[in-house]
Amino acid sequence: MKTNAVRLYDVNTLKLEELELPKIKDDEILVSVVSNSICMSTYKAVIQGTKHKRVPENIATNPTIMGHEFSGYIVEVGAKWKDQFKPGQRYALQPALNYKGSPYAPGYSFEFFGGLTNYCVIPQEVMELGFLLNYEGEAFYNASLSEPMSCVISGFHSNYHTETGKYVHYMGTKKNGKMALLAGAGPMGLGAIDYALHCDRRPSVLVVTDINDDRLARAEKLFPVEEAAKEGITLVYINTAKVENAVDTLMKLSEGSGYDDVFVYAPVASVIEEGDKILGKDGCMNFFAGPSNTEFNAKVNFYNVHYTPTHIMGSTGGNAEDMIESLDMSSKGLINPNVMITHVGGINCAAHTILNLPKIPGGKKIIYTSIDMPLTAIDDFEALGKTDPLFKGLHECVSKSDGIWNVEAEKYLLEHGKKYGHVL
Repeated sequence: MKTNAVRLYDVNTLKLEELELPKIKDDEILVSVVSNSICMSTYKAVIQGTKHKRVPENIATNPTIMGHEFSGYIVEVGAKWKDQFKPGQRYALQPALNYKGSPYAPGYSFEFFGGLTNYCVIPQEVMELGFLLNYEGEAFYNASLSEPMSCVISGFHSNYHTETGKYVHYMGTKKNGKMALLAGAGPMGLGAIDYALHCDRRPSVLVVTDINDDRLARAEKLFPVEEAAKEGITLVYINTAKVENAVDTLMKLSEGSGYDDVFVYAPVASVIEEGDKILGKDGCMNFFAGPSNTEFNAKVNFYNVHYTPTHIMGSTGGNAEDMIESLDMSSKGLINPNVMITHVGGINCAAHTILNLPKIPGGKKIIYTSIDMPLTAIDDFEALGKTDPLFKGLHECVSKSDGIWNVEAEKYLLEHGKKYGHVL
């Protein structure tokens, strides 16, 4: 079967091209890809090339398909899995394979397995791990976003707390505790706000910081302080670039006790150091944002680590349970990952989007792999709709959800958008 895919050949070298997929083996599954959301991790892989731990050495001759946050339909099922999966079934995928210690993953490591393509082959490693998940939801973007949401959820589960005199780690964020999300108004931060407000271990105080007023304003619009208060949560948004002393201000918001859980959503040394300084007794700081610099470091107060005691840890990726939790909560309307989405485009703009991701403002960029469409901010639909009927229709769809990408908009784009590649 022929497909069009975005493939990595070298550092900063991506090509959208046609290729022939091999016939699937008995232990493999052929799937179509409908949607793939772009992750900053993909950008990091592209700028590092073979220096990235998940990218093979031979990409110059065996290029790998990009994209790991994807969803679509099952097309053909190998004999080994015919009792478990059927053609036409929708799926979600957990890409954090860690198969027998291997760092390889879809979107980084495989010639025929990734999300920025019309079709791809799910290999036996995924099937053996049980990471191809049945998805019964209506929106493909929710299944795509279940991967980044699973990473957020993993972070909350990965934090831990202790008890003096006992050699036990109590896993998870502290229920009814005080939580700070630093650099928390970006796409992953929005997911964290949503989860913190609606999970079963809600904090009593939730402080969200950023240095961009527009991001903070959007976060507050999506998650109003008044709505959080109805659930007994004190929610505060603060631009730390506009206060004289960010640490003092954050400590006052915690009433001087410091925070039980701190998450850092930007690989910035000063933000990490800020997070370390606001930890309370037995506080846990999770450095969530993975740096691309292997020499990246920041100062940590080890006096507090020893005597308070504070905890420093990091988490990357989620597991299948985290993804199932994300899918379950989104299907019940408890969380809405689509609030992360600010831009939509077709596969023709995917390579440019990845290469320029840090320069493109806003949140998540979602790519529909059967569509030919420039990357477009949802906020621009209305103006573009004055001359383009596609954007007029998309604007009418998102207007029904206060400018948030929704199921109706997805269906409209898939039906009326210009097609690209090999689509059955």
